[in-house]
Amino acid sequence: MDDRYAIIETCDRMGWHTDRHEWDKATALFTHKVLLDYTSLLGGTPVTLTATELIDSWVAVLGGYDASQHLMTNHLVTLDGDTAECTASFQATHRLENPLGSPLWRIGGTYRFHLVRSGDNWKIDELAMSILWAEGNKNIADIAAERQRAKAEN
Repeated sequence: MDDRYAIIETCDRMGWHTDRHEWDKATALFTHKVLLDYTSLLGGTPVTLTATELIDSWVAVLGGYDASQHLMTNHLVTLDGDTAECTASFQATHRLENPLGSPLWRIGGTYRFHLVRSGDNWKIDELAMSILWAEGNKNIADIAAERQRAKAEN
């Protein structure tokens, strides 16, 4: 049961640290290389990134929002020695005041995490998002990214 709890906490910390812009803590949850599958949201094909590249890509958009909140529940864990898979339902709410419409964009679906044991910890080496629904103003993602670019230039 301790491994299951540690796996769930690792997955939940991904959203927790991201929402609080604790980027170093979020980076530490991943192995050096991560297979990322956001094709249900962005199209294209899955990509392999370093943990730093992954978090930098999140900073580029999530850093520009006024707030975000990633909630996960219904975790199902399958252990296989020093590897594990965890699936969880999620809702991600993004908020950004803007003159062009609703300040909210919310998406829901399923995350699938693949994790490997790393010493006494579990680290994420694969992350797949499957979007089931979305509502609100998706355009705030572009506005947030532009806002973050402007902050980075100053």
